[in-house]
Order: sequence, then C-alpha cells, then structure tokens
Amino acid sequence: MKRYKYQWPGDKSCAFVFSVDVDAESPFQWDNRGKPVAGLGELEQRRFGPREGLYRITDLLDEFSAKGSFFVPGVVADRYPEILPYLTEQGHETGLHGYYHERVQQLTPDENAAVLDKSIATYQAHTGQAPRAYRSPAWELTPELVAMLKTRGIVYDSSLMGYDHPYCIDGLAEVPVQWVLDDAIYFKFSGNGTDAWHYASPDGVFNRWIEEFEGQREFGGLFMLTCHPWISGRAQRIRLLRRLMTHIRQYDDVWWATAAEVAAHHIATQATRFEVSADLIDTNF
Repeated sequence: MKRYKYQWPGDKSCAFVFSVDVDAESPFQWDNRGKPVAGLGELEQRRFGPREGLYRITDLLDEFSAKGSFFVPGVVADRYPEILPYLTEQGHETGLHGYYHERVQQLTPDENAAVLDKSIATYQAHTGQAPRAYRSPAWELTPELVAMLKTRGIVYDSSLMGYDHPYCIDGLAEVPVQWVLDDAIYFKFSGNGTDAWHYASPDGVFNRWIEEFEGQREFGGLFMLTCHPWISGRAQRIRLLRRLMTHIRQYDDVWWATAAEVAAHHIATQATRFEVSADLIDTNF
C-alpha cells in the first residue's frame, strides 16, 4: 500500500474536532434490558447530562466561537425532545448514535437494520431533516452495517480507528476516533462497588491530551476529542476542557472543524488515497 501524507485545507497542520456523545441513560437502559431496576444512583448521575452538562458544554464552545459534533441516541432524543432542536438552532452538527445505545456486534444484521431505521425516523421527527452522520455505540461496526449506512444516505461514520486521519471503508467516509481522547476511560465512575478504578487526575489527563494533540500536529493527524455531558459537563471537567482548548487555540495551523466538515473535505480531496476494506479475519483454524 502506497503511503501518502494527509493534506488538510490551506496550510493547516492538523484538525481539531470537539465531539459529544449525548448518551444520558441509554447505555444503562441497554445493559439492563429485561432486568428490574431498583436504584436511582446511576440514573440520576447520567441525567445530569441532559439537564445541565450539555448546556455547560455548548456554553464552553461558545466561549471559543466553535461548533461541535453531537451524536444522540434515539431514545435520548425522544425522552428529551428539546435536545436536537436546541443543538440545531445553536448551529452545531448532530448525528445518529443508535437508539438504545445498542452494541451492534451483539445484534443480527436484521436487528441492526431495524435499529438504524428506527434511529433515522426518530432523528427526522425531531429535526425535519435526514441524518448524514453516524457514530456507533461503543465504537464498533460490522461489515453489514457499513453497507446499510451507505444505502440509507449516511455520508460518514465516526466509530473506527484504522488511521488517525480520515479515510474510507468500503466507500464510506470514516472520521476516526481514539480511546485515549475519550473522557469516559478517565472519569466514568458509576459507584455501587461496581468500578475497580477511581477517577483520573485532571492534570494527568490534561497532559495526556496535550501530548496527543502535539503529536497530531507533528504527524498531520486528527485530534478527535469525545466527551459525554454527564461526565464532562461537571465543573472540574469543564475547567479541564477550557485549559485544553486555550492551549490548542494558540496555534494558527490547527483547523477547528466539525466532523461533517472534515468528512466533506476528505470526500472532496482524498477519498481515493485512503480506502480500506471491511474484511473480517478468519478465526476458524
């Protein structure tokens, strides 16, 4: 495979996307499906997101005159019907994120198709528009789902990590993510004795994110930050994010963009240079 250096618009060295997964209670609901729920602890913790955290994040973006890419599960859009219209009115990008935050690798192709169609219908009901963006819950895809997204008019996915800049997988534009840039791996804590770790130090996370950002500037990649309102909408994390964004803003060679803008740039300029196949490996040996 021939290697190319990724080309960003103008003289930019890298791109920065502030993405948000507005999960609220949906992963809890999926993981506990069919079981009785007796406690309010984790539910109330997660409900902080749509009640307060989401708006702190959009206020923070306003401080930097920046727009974010928000991926909203269908059940969250239905339970909090103000969210999608609010984000649209504020000029932010919105996209699909499953209905109940389903783990797609746990579903059959027919089940994934039904979830996708329900998510699309929900998005259209709340926005009056057809969705163009998709991010898979828990950042997993199947080859069949890649094909389904294309046939339903989805322009790009943002769930995979095959490059640290945009690429295409079976003809579908991919705007990649990174676990190291996900707030949940550092700050998600449900309590009730179920977690075997504690919160990370904000200073430690800040240093990790700065190192990754500086590395992406060096190698010409994408710095795709992923936050969750119920996690990063808390006061401490808002202050951490403000420090991070202030650091990034000092450089004039960084393209601040939405994931949709990054996908559009890739499709228009470099789609044929970075194309891979959604092949699964053979484990029958």
